Amino acid sequence: MSPSTAVTKTVETTVPVNPDQTLKACKALVAHIKKAAAAPPKDGKQNLLADAETTVAETPVWLTLTTKNHIHENNRLQPGKIALPNPLNTSEEISVCLITADPQRWYKNAVADEFPEELRKKIGRVIDLSHLKAKFKAYEAQRKLFSEHDVFLADDRIINRLPKALGKTFYKTTTKRPIPVVLMAQREKVDGKRVAVPKGFMVKKNKRDPTENVNARPIPDIVKEVERAVGAALVHLTPSTNTAVKVGYAGWEPEKIAENITAVVKELVERFVPQKWNNVRSFYVKGPETAALPVYQTDELWLDESKVVPNGQEKPSALPGKREQKAITGEKPNIGKKRKSLDAEPEPAAEEAPAAKEDRPKKKAKKVLPESNDDKLDKEIAERKARLKKQKASAKKAVEI
Repeated sequence: MSPSTAVTKTVETTVPVNPDQTLKACKALVAHIKKAAAAPPKDGKQNLLADAETTVAETPVWLTLTTKNHIHENNRLQPGKIALPNPLNTSEEISVCLITADPQRWYKNAVADEFPEELRKKIGRVIDLSHLKAKFKAYEAQRKLFSEHDVFLADDRIINRLPKALGKTFYKTTTKRPIPVVLMAQREKVDGKRVAVPKGFMVKKNKRDPTENVNARPIPDIVKEVERAVGAALVHLTPSTNTAVKVGYAGWEPEKIAENITAVVKELVERFVPQKWNNVRSFYVKGPETAALPVYQTDELWLDESKVVPNGQEKPSALPGKREQKAITGEKPNIGKKRKSLDAEPEPAAEEAPAAKEDRPKKKAKKVLPESNDDKLDKEIAERKARLKKQKASAKKAVEI
């Protein structure tokens, strides 16, 4: 490796965010949230059931990223994960629902028998996709499932089918969208290529034993994957220039929040932002109802310098309006002219000179239409009627005689 390439890599991986500025912003934000929680409400109505310490402990701290261009073209229903040095969900009372691929029995047995006791208590339900569709098809059942658990984990093999199975109850907001976890064992690679599945391995669903290994990862790897997903920071990408990521709570020490912010900033830019730091405009830290405190701001506000217009110069419009078109053609714009009254008589039009005979357009000759047969038909009908009358009159005479 040449020294020039080594220098280039170190420059690309350098994070321009100042840790001291991050810690300073976290301390100021936590102090403000605690002060606001202890202060009496502005409207004078005090909530007797509210506890200041509990309110501060449950108040989330958000890291907001502002970019120069959109990060994503459309809404991404599958959240991204960023591992944190200080996990978010460490409470023992948290309830986790694990949604797996069919069949569910092997995963249920693994959770009940081989998972650590601390993690096993948190997992309240293990269900596969077929049972999920059968039991929670109704809207009320989906709402009940949504309220029973705090975190939903889903096998990455079936997570793309969950929006249709769970509906708007889960995907209307980003609070409890299923988090993808990798439960399937990866196939071995030989010379950079994956080994083909041996014949006879794929068995029909109705003939497969539900208690057998379903091509899952080793149990220790699944435990690490679940623990990492439960405590990770979630990234929900939308077609906008603003992205918010939860990095902690106001009840934490500011140093812990600053550590999480440092980890999230690096992973967020490297993995999710196109064009990396060239597309980053600013980072802020804020609470739900607080002002945003700056952590990082770039000097270059625009990604494409060709779109920047110097001072004193107007930006040319891509599609000129009527005024611009009139200015281009030299026609005076219709500005300041009084509207003519409806009662005013129209001005007499100027008399035009009669056009010469040669200039006049020649009239086209009329086509000769064939004569109509209506007159002949009328005569024939009249003759038939006359004959019928004579026949009736002769018949009456013969009857009378």
